[in-house]
Amino acid sequence: MQKLDIIFENDFFIAINKPSGLLSVPDRKQSEPSLKDILIEKYGHIFTVHRLDKDTSGVIVFAKDAATHKQLSQLFESRAIEKYYVGLVHGRLLHTSESIDAPIMQHPADNGKMLIHQKGKPSLTDYTLLEQFKFFAWVQFQIHTGRTHQIRIHTKHIGNSIVCDNLYGDGNPILLSALKRNFKLSKNSDEEKPILNRLALHSSKLIFDFNNQHFSLEAPLPKDLKALLQQLRKVNK
Repeated sequence: MQKLDIIFENDFFIAINKPSGLLSVPDRKQSEPSLKDILIEKYGHIFTVHRLDKDTSGVIVFAKDAATHKQLSQLFESRAIEKYYVGLVHGRLLHTSESIDAPIMQHPADNGKMLIHQKGKPSLTDYTLLEQFKFFAWVQFQIHTGRTHQIRIHTKHIGNSIVCDNLYGDGNPILLSALKRNFKLSKNSDEEKPILNRLALHSSKLIFDFNNQHFSLEAPLPKDLKALLQQLRKVNK
């Protein structure tokens, strides 16, 4: 059984730092194990409150009973939960902070994609630039609505798609040779391994009140994103 990175747990819910590459909940085909499957194996019963895309890492909450599930789901639906993400986007941002207010609907081809369309559901994302690099920007996002792929499609909409996004961007991995001028492959390697080969998006923080208690649940950055930022800072000097 995969080891869980538990951020917080009480009698009512559990918050996990989900690794990239793991489904939050089972897909229609039940083609691979999901975080929910692992939790069911451990706890017997578990209830889905919200989801993260497979390749997005970070904090995700599951309820342990039906009453908590109802309560937490209502908090999400009523936008009473503050949801923060960090991500690396392509290019330079026009503004250091801005709101992206653009309605989102499912793509009519039903290919798992979403699109910006006036007939879509209202969707609001605030962003703040944390660090600007030569070809990339490290950004904090706060989403006020919870649409599928919201940050991914909103960043594409402003011309700064998330790095390594194969649905809304070019999907290309980040190679050190592309960042460093005098890059040399080590003698023992036939080909270069990417520094990052997954969606550069991380659910960093959830803030909410539950049962008269205040919670601020934070998921530390995973190693791959930390390593990439270190390299970008070196190159930026």
